[in-house]
Amino acid sequence: MSTIAYDWIAHHARFAPDSPAMTDVWSDRAFSYAQMNDRVARLATVLRQRFGVERGDRVSMIAMNATEHFEMMFACQRIGAIFLPLNWRLAQPELDFIVTDARPRALLYGSDFSAQALALQSLIPASQQLRFDYGGASPYEDALAQATPLADPVDVTLDETWLILYTSGTTGRPKGALITYGMILFSSINSIQKLEITASSRGLTVMPLFHAGGLFLFATFIFHMGGSNFVMRSFDAARTLTLMADRALAVSHLILVPTQFIMMSELPEFAEADITHVGWVTVGGAAAPLALLEKYLAKGIVLQQGWGMTETAAMATVLSKRMSRDKLGSCGLPVLHTRMRIVDPSGADLPAGQTGELLIKGPTVTPGYWNRPEESAKSFTDGWLRTGDACQFDEEGYLYVVDRIKDMYISGGENVYPLEVENVLHRIPGVVEAAVIGVTDPKWGEVGRAFIVLREPGSITESQVLSHCEASLARYKIPKQVRFVSELPHNATGKLLKHALPRD
Repeated sequence: MSTIAYDWIAHHARFAPDSPAMTDVWSDRAFSYAQMNDRVARLATVLRQRFGVERGDRVSMIAMNATEHFEMMFACQRIGAIFLPLNWRLAQPELDFIVTDARPRALLYGSDFSAQALALQSLIPASQQLRFDYGGASPYEDALAQATPLADPVDVTLDETWLILYTSGTTGRPKGALITYGMILFSSINSIQKLEITASSRGLTVMPLFHAGGLFLFATFIFHMGGSNFVMRSFDAARTLTLMADRALAVSHLILVPTQFIMMSELPEFAEADITHVGWVTVGGAAAPLALLEKYLAKGIVLQQGWGMTETAAMATVLSKRMSRDKLGSCGLPVLHTRMRIVDPSGADLPAGQTGELLIKGPTVTPGYWNRPEESAKSFTDGWLRTGDACQFDEEGYLYVVDRIKDMYISGGENVYPLEVENVLHRIPGVVEAAVIGVTDPKWGEVGRAFIVLREPGSITESQVLSHCEASLARYKIPKQVRFVSELPHNATGKLLKHALPRD
């Protein structure tokens, strides 16, 4: 593509300079589009003149959620640099690996990550680092105050890389997905169409800003339309529910993962909280238990399921409100600028109702991975991205995620998808969260092991769990082992980490 990706923030700063752009909930800082544009322009000058960042250079950042993330993201656009947000949950060796792999020219970091910045000095010298204190006095604020706004931004094209987002590294080494301007533009258009984003939209950003869900859904897409975003430092169930219920704040768009919705629903104040005015409440990142969807529906809240991944710049399907009851459990239909197929292991298309691997193609799909030509080649088949998700379409073309292919196990020659079993477990009264994995068995090859978190420890026995399963599942799908635990492992986005569950 050769089309120029125009500067959204500069555009809105001209047409609606006083319109609210973003609010940092933790520090209570609020910026209009004119103010945001000025800070972005000054930061672009700092990156270019102080750190020598040139077109194509990577610029890394490690911090809790803050409005500085968006200042950095759009400043990178103005000089043609590539934004590299770092996962603050990673251990130092993992951060070292990513920084060594991506070779960023500079590092911006929150003051609470000074130890990590110090440890990275052998890879990014102190002279190429800049600290900020989330609105407090800091070298970052000093640098912005002293800089003049960049007067000569570059023209970037839609096929150039805007960000590199490293996968969570739950299996093997993380790899950096290339996110282009075109991917973000078309994903913005898709979201604007399907979720009615306008200049009046007000998004609540809760998911981590090193993650596609946090950056794009819905903050970046709302910026495209000139709406406003409230940025939370991190997820807190009670605080999130309070902000959703605040009619003066008038949040219109929110996305969380299923675990976070579960945590909110367990709060005593959930029963009385009125959040029905929040127009677009989306659940993604993992398949939501049917019991969770039903719990929110009973409260008058439609949790619209969608499907997407880092490699598709977030949303690729969404379930409309109109079909939320008829298609409960579905991730909806593909968005406009997307094509999808479900294939068997040989690559042949499968008919409706049969489970296979989901493949996707379109302008929202990554061109590949940073420094991974072989990995990039393996991820595509004739131009179609292999998602690794086991899915099926119904007769009307609605997508249902059955499970991750790698999570499936084979028991006595039969395929078992843990998500199906987990949906049954979530229907047991008193079960807060459940996970199922396959473990080695001398007779059956593999059998299911269920891990269950109870609202009241000791209130349910293993035999009661198994009896419940017998009424809903074929015998080979019933877990052979049940372990009650106080919590399940999750990553920074709230996704369940099944690889961290014990198999011995």
